[in-house]
Amino acid sequence: MYAEQGYAQVNLSTGYFRIHINAKGFITSMKNISKTPYREFSPADKPSPLLCLYNGNKKKYYEPQKATYSKGTGMLTLKYANGSVARVAIEAKAKYFKLTLKSLTNRSEIDDIQWGFYYTSITNLLGEIIGVARDTSEAVNYAIGMLALNDNTLGGTSTTIGDAAPFQYIIHTPDAKRFPLPDSLHEGQVFTLGGDGISDVAFYAHKEPWYRIMYGNAAQVDEKGRIFISYHSRNRSVKREVYFSLIPNMAANTPNHIEVQPLPGIDYIGSSIALWGSPDSIALMNVIKNIVQLEGLPYPTINGKWVKDPAAYVPDAMSAGNLNDSIISYTSRLGFKTISLYDQGFLRPDRGNEGYIDGRNFEKKPIKLSSGNVSHKAFSQMAASRGITIGRTPITTSLAPGTQDASPVPSDSLCYQQKRLLIKNISPSDTTIIVNDPKHLEETGSWEGHAQNLNMVKIGKELIHYLGVSNNPPYRLLNVERGYWKTTPSNHNTGDTIYKLQVTINYGYDGVIPNMQLQDEIAKYYAEVCYINGLAYYDFDGQEFLFNNGHGYYSTKRFFRKMFERAKESGVSYIRFTGATLSEGSWHYQSIWNVGGGKNLYDADTREWGSATSQGKDLRDVTYSNYFPVGMGGNFPIKSNSTVEQYEHIQAISVGVGTTYSLQLNQKDVESCAQKEAIFSVIRTWENARAANAFSRSLKKQLADPAKSWRLEQADDNNWKLYPMPGGVKGTAINLTRDVAGGY
Repeated sequence: MYAEQGYAQVNLSTGYFRIHINAKGFITSMKNISKTPYREFSPADKPSPLLCLYNGNKKKYYEPQKATYSKGTGMLTLKYANGSVARVAIEAKAKYFKLTLKSLTNRSEIDDIQWGFYYTSITNLLGEIIGVARDTSEAVNYAIGMLALNDNTLGGTSTTIGDAAPFQYIIHTPDAKRFPLPDSLHEGQVFTLGGDGISDVAFYAHKEPWYRIMYGNAAQVDEKGRIFISYHSRNRSVKREVYFSLIPNMAANTPNHIEVQPLPGIDYIGSSIALWGSPDSIALMNVIKNIVQLEGLPYPTINGKWVKDPAAYVPDAMSAGNLNDSIISYTSRLGFKTISLYDQGFLRPDRGNEGYIDGRNFEKKPIKLSSGNVSHKAFSQMAASRGITIGRTPITTSLAPGTQDASPVPSDSLCYQQKRLLIKNISPSDTTIIVNDPKHLEETGSWEGHAQNLNMVKIGKELIHYLGVSNNPPYRLLNVERGYWKTTPSNHNTGDTIYKLQVTINYGYDGVIPNMQLQDEIAKYYAEVCYINGLAYYDFDGQEFLFNNGHGYYSTKRFFRKMFERAKESGVSYIRFTGATLSEGSWHYQSIWNVGGGKNLYDADTREWGSATSQGKDLRDVTYSNYFPVGMGGNFPIKSNSTVEQYEHIQAISVGVGTTYSLQLNQKDVESCAQKEAIFSVIRTWENARAANAFSRSLKKQLADPAKSWRLEQADDNNWKLYPMPGGVKGTAINLTRDVAGGY
C-alpha cells in the first residue's frame, strides 16, 4: 500500500486478489494475482465506489468524491457532496479484505450505507444471495465476492424495499455462445413469476437457461451481462414506512404499507464486510470457509464437517404413511442422518406449551408404531441409538388461532401494519367502528395472497375482523365481525389504539406475525422444543414470514441467531434445517434447501431438472451459483417398481451437481419393493464415497451430465470403483480413494 500527496492511491493485496482505490474513493482495478498474467476484472467504464451513502427521502445516492488514506492506522477517509465524512477501517488479511465503517458525520439524512456497487467484467454465474460473481470456465476460473461480517449488514442495495429483494425473473445468459439471447430479450430485463401468484409451484415457468429466477439482489447484471455486487446497512432505530411485497409484480401479491418497528441501537455504524477474490475452484472451501471461521460467523457442522462442505452433503429420510416401525432402520442403512416426520403435519409455535409439544409428561404419542405409539421424545431416543436425529415442519412465525400469543387472549407484542385511533366509544355489540384516519386501511391481509379471512385489527385484547373502510367521513370499518378468533368482545373507549395486524396467508398457514421482541421469543421456543423433545431438524415452511415485519434479511439473521444461541445454551449443538426459501439472512445457518419435490424438482425417469415446471432448473441455478447445496426436494419414493439403476443415476447426479434431497419412505411401499436391499446398498455406497470426498472436481463434472449412467462399487472402507455404463454395459473402472487430507 502507498499514499500519494495525502490522497489515497491505495493498492491492497491478498494471496489471490489485488485491488486499487483511487483518490476519489473508487476501486479502479481488481486483479487475479494467483497466476500470471494477472487478469483484470474491473471494467474500465465502471469504477466501483467503495462506500455510498443513501438518502431515502430524496431517493439519492452519494458517491465518494475524495479519499485520504492513513498508512499508519489503516483508515480510509471518504468525503461526500452532502458534507458527510466517513472513516473506513481497511484490513488486508491473507485471503480477504475486511472493511468496517467506523464513523460518519452529517448523517441525519442518511438512512442507509452501501458497500459498492462493485462492478466486474464477469458474465457467467451471479450469486444474488451472498453477493458473488463467478466465472467457472477452465480458462478463467475466478470469483469475486463479499460476505457480511455483522447481522445488520445485508446482501443487496440501500433501495431494497423491506430489505428483502423482489422474487422475480431476470434475463441473463450464463454463456452467450452456448445460450445466445433471442433478439426480443436483453440482459437484466425483469419478468414476473408464472401462475396466479398463489400456487408456489406455478411460479417456476421458464425452462430457458437465460431466465434466471432471483432470490436476492446482492449480485445483479448490467446491460452487457456483467455482474456487480453490493451489501448495505440501515439505521433501524428510526420510524419508517415501507410499501412491501416479496412478489410486487403480481396482482395477487400487491404490496401493503407497513409501519416498520424501530429497533433502538441497530445502526449502520460498525457495518463490516469481507471482500474477496480467488480461483473459483477453491473459493468455497479455501476462502469463504476461512472468512467464516476467522470472523466468527455461524459455522454449523454435521459429521464434523461444515454444512457447506460438499463432502458433508447428505440426503434426509422423509416419513410418509405415518407407520414408522422401520424408518429408523431404513435411515441407518442408507447412511442418512436425519428423519423428517413430514407426515405429522405442521408444528405451530405455541409458547403456551413451553416446548412440551406432547404434553408435560409426554402423554401424547403421535408417532405410530405397530408395537405401540410413542412421543417425539421416545422416538428421538430410539433414533439417537443409531446416530440419527428427527424433526418436524413448523410454520415459522405464524401465530395460529388458539395459540398463546394469538387467541383467545392476543399478545400485546404483535406486529402491525398501521396504527390508528378509535374516534367513538364502542360496546361489545357495536359494529360501527369509527377511525381517525382511513389511510391504507382498505388494504387486505398481507402482501402474500391478501387473505380476506386474516384481515383484522386489534383493540385492547380483542381481535376484530373487517373488510374495507368507508370512503367518506366519519370513516368506519366495514363488514365488521367482533370477537374474532374467539377473543372476547369488549368495551373500547375514544382514543384507544387500533392496530391493523400484520398476518400470514391462509391454506393452513393462518396466523398473525410477532413484533421483533416476540419473534426473539419464538426463536428461543423452537430451540426449547428441540431440547425437550429430542428434535434436531426443522423444515421451516412459511420461512418468508420472517420478512413480513419490514426488516427483511436482518429479521431472518436475528431469528436464527436467537434460535441457535438458545439451542447452544441448552446443549443442542446442531439444528439442521431447510425451509420455504433461502436468503442472505439464512445462508450461514441453513443446511439444505429441499423445498417442493417430485418431478417439479428432478425427474429421474426423464432425467431432467423439472419436467413438470422449471422449478428444478431455477432452484439448481440459484443454489449452485451461491455455493449452497442444490435441493431435489421431497422425492424419489421407493415403490414396488423401483430399480437399482434409478438410484445409481439419482446418486450420480446428487454427487456430481452437489445436491441433497428428502427421500420419501412409506413403509408399506418400501416393503413391496423387490430390490429394496440392493437400492439401500447403492445409496449407501455413494454416500460413503461422497463423505470420503473421493470424487475429484473433474469427475463431478462428468457425473453431473444426466445423459450418462454409472455404477459405483465399494472395495473397502477407503476405495471404490466407478464404472461408466454406456448402453448398460460396464466400462473401464475409475479408481476412487478416500481423501485423507479432507481437501476439496
